[in-house]
Amino acid sequence: MGSWRVTVLDHRRRAGGRPQGLPEGPLARRDGTELHVRDGGLVHVDATGRERWRRPCPGRPNAAHLSAGRALVTTDSFGYTAPGPALLLDLADGATLAELRGERAAALGGGRFLLGSAGRGAFGTRAYDRDGTLADSWLSYGHYVVGGALRVVETDHRHPTGSRVVRLLPGGRIEHGPLLADPQTPAPLVLPDGTLLVLDAGVLRAVGRDLDDTVLAELLPLAPEDRPRHTGSLHRTADGLAVTLVERHPTRMGAYTTHAWTLGLHAL
Repeated sequence: MGSWRVTVLDHRRRAGGRPQGLPEGPLARRDGTELHVRDGGLVHVDATGRERWRRPCPGRPNAAHLSAGRALVTTDSFGYTAPGPALLLDLADGATLAELRGERAAALGGGRFLLGSAGRGAFGTRAYDRDGTLADSWLSYGHYVVGGALRVVETDHRHPTGSRVVRLLPGGRIEHGPLLADPQTPAPLVLPDGTLLVLDAGVLRAVGRDLDDTVLAELLPLAPEDRPRHTGSLHRTADGLAVTLVERHPTRMGAYTTHAWTLGLHAL
């Protein structure tokens, strides 16, 4: 693993800071192509800004992924009680090629995708080809990291957690890496050398391509009983990292506290 260290440049604590919803802007953007949600439906906009097609959606779109003329759109059900359908679409005309089930996805090359589910007895990831045919599957689910190898920062939503950082191998095989403390870690950051920065229960960890790991900073280590009340995020900045933990009050509904760190990031 490449060697990295961080320095804490600033730490602030303030009242408020309810976790934000979906970011503004397109659901997905690649090579000038954009997918938007407008009036509850999906809209494809090309590189010139022209609307190519518009279609209704059988759920509330929450994310989209593009690959070689295909789009995979994940949705929430209109009642928010369960995930809605995941739609594999032809980008040329918006036609539905397959209606799948899954909560989180990632684009692979050649119009292929990963699609995973957790909860209600489901915990796994499936790989689909460009026509929606199942190509492989694994008993793993979480934040997908594509590039050189398929890695997953698992989020099993279980207490105590069995989540790890793992590598997905052909034929449903899994190479297991370090065990995580938090069952719902936020999305990791990927550094240029492939190192993953993982915010794990208030501790910033670096996990290399070989799944070796080290602790970079113990920002706010969380006890097991406190982890479900905290929501974290990691962002790159011009000079390093911005790390946030939003804490929900244990008894006062709607009361939150935000912990924010500014970190310098250094390659050794």
